[in-house]
Amino acid sequence: MTLLIRKPGILTTVQDLGRTGYRLLGINPNGVMDRAAARLINILLGNDENDAVLEMHFPAAEMEFDTECSFAIGGAEFSAMLNDEPVRNWSTLNAFPSDILRFGKPELGTRAYLAVAGGFVVDEWLGSRSTNLVAAVGGFEGRKLKAGDRLELRSPRPVKPHTIAPSLIPKYSRFPTVRVIASGEFDLLTSIRERSFLNDGFTVTKDSNRMGFRLSGPPLHLLHSKEMVSAAVTFGTIQLIPDGQLIVLMADHQTVGGYPRIANVISADLPLLAQLGPGDGVSFHLVSVADAEQASAIFENDLCWLRTGIRLLG
Repeated sequence: MTLLIRKPGILTTVQDLGRTGYRLLGINPNGVMDRAAARLINILLGNDENDAVLEMHFPAAEMEFDTECSFAIGGAEFSAMLNDEPVRNWSTLNAFPSDILRFGKPELGTRAYLAVAGGFVVDEWLGSRSTNLVAAVGGFEGRKLKAGDRLELRSPRPVKPHTIAPSLIPKYSRFPTVRVIASGEFDLLTSIRERSFLNDGFTVTKDSNRMGFRLSGPPLHLLHSKEMVSAAVTFGTIQLIPDGQLIVLMADHQTVGGYPRIANVISADLPLLAQLGPGDGVSFHLVSVADAEQASAIFENDLCWLRTGIRLLG
């Protein structure tokens, strides 16, 4: 009972919600870029929300099922087709032996996710099945998938039809405004540069990857230069680098950094950032820690209702 990778796509890896508790040892968390998408489709299938999924970039993978099972796709819209018939994101879908899943063209977003009912049987390292490409551990042999790979399905099963309500799906955009909270060095920005950070737009450059997005925009400067001691950073930390430009740290971020940390994207808006690609834009809106906590609580409450509804409906 496997899923055959007929074509691997440009970068397809196994990820879950990341490994935790090891940053003090310098081990980065990895995990999916769009946590909301991965959690939603796993819950939709009745899986544990931390079950491993496939993270795909476009051109995406082409896959063949060798057993009956249910699956779901979330995140970016890549014009998914099962046996050349269009299928929808955010819904349970059924596959049968010899069915082929492929993706036609990117419509919105840069990372699509695939989960199967019952989950994948893949390598675990330090409590996570996320692929760490640098250390070559976790996921499928610690590497991106290639043609001919077969992913074992843990307990494939059909599930009843379910669809994610539109209100739960992140509001993806090619130029979102994401909410941020002030970080350690925010108050060191000049007043003019603070206004620029919050009022001007920034563009994601081609020098971006799962470790971090480099942004292009109006140069920002601090009131005075400051000798920085390396300090903890996390997913969504916005660093000001020496040329006045910004880097937003993403899922494969390092554990500490020495550049000024001027803000941090709130967790509720990280999925919007995760779906951006080179040439896409982003702007920032400053909120309080209380606002960030409320946004997170609202999403977690929505997920709770979704889990409850899936259980009640079978």
